[in-house]
Amino acid sequence: MRIAHREDAEGGRERITVVPESLDDLWHLTYVLEPGDSVAGDTTRRIQRDDDKTRDTGGQREPMWVRLSVTDVEFAKFSNRLRVGGEIVDCSREDQLGFHHTLNVEEHDELEIEKVWQVDQLERLEEAVEAAEQPDVAVATVEEGAAHVHTVAQYGVEERASITGTTGKGEYARSREELFEELTAILKRLDVEAIILAGPGFTKGDALEYVESEAPAVAERIRTVDTASVGDRGVHEVLKRGAVEQVQTETRIAKEAELIDELMERIGEGAKVAYGIEEVAKAADYGAVETLLVLDERLRAERAGEGDWDLDVNDVVESVEQQGGDVTVFSHEFDPGQQLGNLGGIAALLRYRLE
Repeated sequence: MRIAHREDAEGGRERITVVPESLDDLWHLTYVLEPGDSVAGDTTRRIQRDDDKTRDTGGQREPMWVRLSVTDVEFAKFSNRLRVGGEIVDCSREDQLGFHHTLNVEEHDELEIEKVWQVDQLERLEEAVEAAEQPDVAVATVEEGAAHVHTVAQYGVEERASITGTTGKGEYARSREELFEELTAILKRLDVEAIILAGPGFTKGDALEYVESEAPAVAERIRTVDTASVGDRGVHEVLKRGAVEQVQTETRIAKEAELIDELMERIGEGAKVAYGIEEVAKAADYGAVETLLVLDERLRAERAGEGDWDLDVNDVVESVEQQGGDVTVFSHEFDPGQQLGNLGGIAALLRYRLE
């Protein structure tokens, strides 16, 4: 993410112009933007004209600048865009005021955001700016007869390929060399700066030797990690071991995996922990929260007035921040976020146990 401009606006609001530079950046903006915010940018809009030339075509799309009062936000990762809908409150064409419009924000599009910024939202922008300098990482897990390739992004882990099949004898058996050949071809196509090759036993070492022989440039980006599993569970092991963090200073997902494991361990021990909005708010009132864990979907729903919490989550977040606690917003796209969702969408690691 690149911040192109910042300035104060009226009513305690701040106007920040951002330029998303990756799919991760678009995902971050999904949880920064809320109904009632003001966003502005260049777009195109279909204009109906009352003339014979265009009457039957449904109008022509014309470039224009618009400012919207936001009503809805959607992260469409499969089309690589962020959809921001709202009412046009300012526009380079006055005859379009009051109509609904959707800004399709893509990578490298400039977007001006004006709002009352919450502390965690500003931190999220700063996170995205810092993450722009971190390398992209892929995790390949391999065992006899199977290999899986995932990419690690801040919005979650995404499976890019799965190669399965028996080894040994038989009509449908795949030789180890065929498995390694297909895996190497996939790794060559990935646009990443680092690859972690993981799995049980010696298979990953043999796979690395094959890659070194057939694609030395790819092999230079590989480091190996021992895991007991492959696939999704293998990736989770890689994250827990901190292997990704050795490549990236800190990844959001690795931090979430570590925090959720500590949370579950403390719950099992009945130790310093709180979960559910009422318990967490009570802990925040006592200044006992060391780390606040909150799910992005729940946070967004509560701020939009669509949640069912009786307490104001902004008050809880601000209280934790003011007393020196950390706040981590979990992605619902990844397993730790789903685990947090099962606990009500909010939890806290405490400095001391409350009676």
